[in-house]
Amino acid sequence: MSELKSILLAEDNPQDAELIMEALNEHKLANRVTLVKDGVEAMEYLHAEGKYKGRTPGNPAVAVLDIKMPRMDGIEVLRAIRSDPALKLMPVVMLTSSREEQDLIRSYELGSNAYVVKPVKFSDFIAAVKQLGIFWAILNELPRG
Repeated sequence: MSELKSILLAEDNPQDAELIMEALNEHKLANRVTLVKDGVEAMEYLHAEGKYKGRTPGNPAVAVLDIKMPRMDGIEVLRAIRSDPALKLMPVVMLTSSREEQDLIRSYELGSNAYVVKPVKFSDFIAAVKQLGIFWAILNELPRG
């Protein structure tokens, strides 16, 4: 049996990050979740640089990106992932509060696999995150490598 791949979560809002982590833990997903607070840190993780230099090699099962983040936003991270041959096939989900059509279109144009607007209602938010975790971390098939 192969080792479960991790989930990369890039979220700068501490309350949203905590809710997302709780929702994933509540469903008892065995995948390790790595939380980063902005796009620069997400790219450091993906390239195993800085404080992530000694991390286990390999891409996560999925990168879940907020759009509005400091230093490097989710759209910029998505663009960098899709332009990197070592990362370009990795699934990327935009999990954001942005309902701006321009963000949605740009995300799909750059190769996002999904665009999920964070529900306002707490129970809906938790349900959406659980579904994301189950699909992308367990059900989705990834290319070998």
